[in-house]
Amino acid sequence: MLKGSFDFLGLNYYTGNYAANLPFRNAKQPSYSTDSLANLTAERNGIPIGRPAASDWLHFYPQGFIEILLYTKKKYKNPVIYITENGWDDRDDPKLSLEEALADNQRIEYYNSHLYELHKAIKGGVKVKGYFAWSLFDNFEWADGYSCRFGLNFVDYKNGLKRHPKLFAAWFKAFLRK
Repeated sequence: MLKGSFDFLGLNYYTGNYAANLPFRNAKQPSYSTDSLANLTAERNGIPIGRPAASDWLHFYPQGFIEILLYTKKKYKNPVIYITENGWDDRDDPKLSLEEALADNQRIEYYNSHLYELHKAIKGGVKVKGYFAWSLFDNFEWADGYSCRFGLNFVDYKNGLKRHPKLFAAWFKAFLRK
């Protein structure tokens, strides 16, 4: 059980994975990917956990969001939680027109589904006090560089970094007003 104290937990959620025990390995090559002693995969019996996004690690799996929130509530005695990152990426395709690049319907579906699960978790007593969508603008991603886009706003890398609100930005604004 957790010892010490904290004011809140910050939780990033993008996707789910299947996990299997990974026996202790030789510590000569420690790695962030082996610290958990779990083998993570997005497939079971050749079937993906959900529809893939642009990043190979990200799949559409909203059920995992409520599952991790309910688990955290139970395991850590119902702490205050802030969702510090949650989001979906599209592949950067320079062949798309600006209008096509701004039509990010899969992102809208992702957020709508995930926010629905978040709402169910809150109704179930999870103390979520804040939510941050990732990201306000398309940016450099640590694993994918500029090849994918997470932003609410499209950044035109070829034209002075001009910003254009994506369809999702209007959807999210309307959602927040409800």
